[in-house]
Amino acid sequence: MNEHTHFSAQAEARRTLPSRPWSPGEDKRQEMLVRYLGAVAAAAAKHAGAEEQPPPARESGASRPAPQATPSAQRPGRAPDAGIPLVRDVMDVPAASLRDDLPYRDIARLLAREQVGALPVVDADDRVVGVVSESDLLAKVAFEASGHRPGRVGRLRERRLYGKSKGETAADLMTSPAITVLPGATVAEAAWLAALSRLKRIPVTDSQDRLVGAVGRDALLRALIRDDAAIQAEVEDSIRAVCTPGDFKAVEVTVHDGIVELAGRVPSATGSRIVAEVETIADVAEIKNLLTAV
Repeated sequence: MNEHTHFSAQAEARRTLPSRPWSPGEDKRQEMLVRYLGAVAAAAAKHAGAEEQPPPARESGASRPAPQATPSAQRPGRAPDAGIPLVRDVMDVPAASLRDDLPYRDIARLLAREQVGALPVVDADDRVVGVVSESDLLAKVAFEASGHRPGRVGRLRERRLYGKSKGETAADLMTSPAITVLPGATVAEAAWLAALSRLKRIPVTDSQDRLVGAVGRDALLRALIRDDAAIQAEVEDSIRAVCTPGDFKAVEVTVHDGIVELAGRVPSATGSRIVAEVETIADVAEIKNLLTAV
């Protein structure tokens, strides 16, 4: 085996090996990830089809137009959908922030204390004007430690990082404008924004750009995805509300991977009501109607 063939065999072996060791919860983790991505894709398709606009974000602290997440309750001609989780329902309050005059060493301490990778920067009126991340601090420290200086024909990004590295406060180091989301935006819209912008945590601001909270991807994930047991519980509650106790006992409900299977013998009209009710439940991926009429 020559060197090229040996290298190719090693590369192929690496591709066939899992990037992380298998664990008993791996199948469940992958199932939740697939359903999360499906919810984000559905939100993106719905938003693009309805408005054909950029993601539901707001760029705070800048004069140029920015994409904005408009709360469902404030959209003209559209009533808020009952039962749809909103950002205000899952955001963290209060949210940690930085003053724009905070020295960079204090920024590093605050990031470590809060155990987050980035924090919003606010002005004296508590308006979000930018975000400082570990990457911003790392660029400063790296340039100072290495003594590297970009040449005259250096890459634009490299020159920008070098210029930022000479900053001493949050206002100098921050990335601006900041991408934010409104409290009235839906969780699905915020999840789409987080996925599209590769953000782990999004500041939540009011209509005046004032910081009111923050929402992380983990909170969005928990709000978007329920396990099969939680879905089955809601399905059974919905069925109980639209049929008699006798008909309810005759219906068998099973849920697997978000797919609801209905079985049993009920009157035809009752079966139609049950299916219509289950179709309105969030996280139901599909309904297998095996109900038979008596």
